Amino acid sequence: MKIVFGFPGQGSQEVGMGREVAEAFPAARAVYDEAADAVGFDVAAVCFEGPIEELTRTEVQQPALVATSVACLRAVESLGVRADVVVGHSVGEYSALAASRALPAAEAIRLVRVRGAATAEAAREHPGAMAAVIGLDDAVIEELCAGIDGVWPANYNCPGQLVVSGETAAVEQLLAAATERGARKTVLLPISGAFHSPLVAGAADRLRPEVEAIDWAEPDPPFMSTVTAELEHADRLGGILVEQLTGPVKFTQAVRALVASGAETFVEIGPGQVLAGLVKRIDRSLRTVSVSSPEGLKKLEEVLSAA
Repeated sequence: MKIVFGFPGQGSQEVGMGREVAEAFPAARAVYDEAADAVGFDVAAVCFEGPIEELTRTEVQQPALVATSVACLRAVESLGVRADVVVGHSVGEYSALAASRALPAAEAIRLVRVRGAATAEAAREHPGAMAAVIGLDDAVIEELCAGIDGVWPANYNCPGQLVVSGETAAVEQLLAAATERGARKTVLLPISGAFHSPLVAGAADRLRPEVEAIDWAEPDPPFMSTVTAELEHADRLGGILVEQLTGPVKFTQAVRALVASGAETFVEIGPGQVLAGLVKRIDRSLRTVSVSSPEGLKKLEEVLSAA
């Protein structure tokens, strides 16, 4: 049975995330202490107690999400469960790289703090918007984006759900065009920046020297990139994290590549259940389980014992 560990990105955060796992597993609690040392603020306090306004600040949210995902990972590892491959959605790639031991967890959390600050600054310099288009084929949305200056595909989440990103007026024009073409629903996301688009190229420039300074280890277990939808090696990892900031998240394509390689079970590790839902929409044959609490760990044991 081929097991995939998947790690969520922004939007999955909630006040209280990680608290139960940290209380039940000392190894999970230790991650928050390492994170605090790495980023200079009490990560456990903001994750466990909020307030939500602080937790949703990009420069806080990103390291908090990665710390919580790695803490949940430590709990999963305590059961003796190991992944055959890892994958992450957007900022979740930092959690996946820590899980693959391509770099230490504390370094991944420090690095994503830099990323969060850089993306927040880029969003202030070049404000924009993101929106989900539901109920159209990806090819149709790609065609619409190609015909409108200033808007690009940003997140290929699952068939029938693609997020676009760009200048606010261009995104609004795209949504109107998508509705005319038969989109079932369009949703403007509560995000101030045009992430995963050329508008945040300044963040990529700020992150580049940080990732180039890292001595990357070969991923073990292997790392499936949602930038390229391919298994990637140590010499490519820094460049991929830079590309990730301005390019689309190819989650649909990455999951399909994993299925083609024999993946059968997808374990979402970290807050929320967003990825498990997307995975089921991509391929209903996959077994999925989300682990963000001791209850989720019990469910994981049940799924694996029944497989």
